[in-house]
Amino acid sequence: MFVVITYDVNTEDAAGRRRLRKIARQCVNYGQRVQNSVFECTLDAGQYRLLQEKLCEIMDPERDSLRFYNLGNNYRTKVEHFGVKPGYDAEDVLIL
Repeated sequence: MFVVITYDVNTEDAAGRRRLRKIARQCVNYGQRVQNSVFECTLDAGQYRLLQEKLCEIMDPERDSLRFYNLGNNYRTKVEHFGVKPGYDAEDVLIL
């Protein structure tokens, strides 16, 4: 399934800046950053739940916000991109 994750972390103090870095690191492990606090991830149901749990453990629910937009498996017609920084197709062949 294709999931868009967005977050807003209060960075007024050092603890908030640490939470922001930890959340970003977790998201990088599962997908690609498309904007500063926006990630696109292709996940199976288990990965989706695991990532949600990890991010919810890191965040401060009194100060931070997380959003998960589940676009499902037929997402290609639901995503449009304009401008710079085109992403890669996570389901395409990757040659290293």
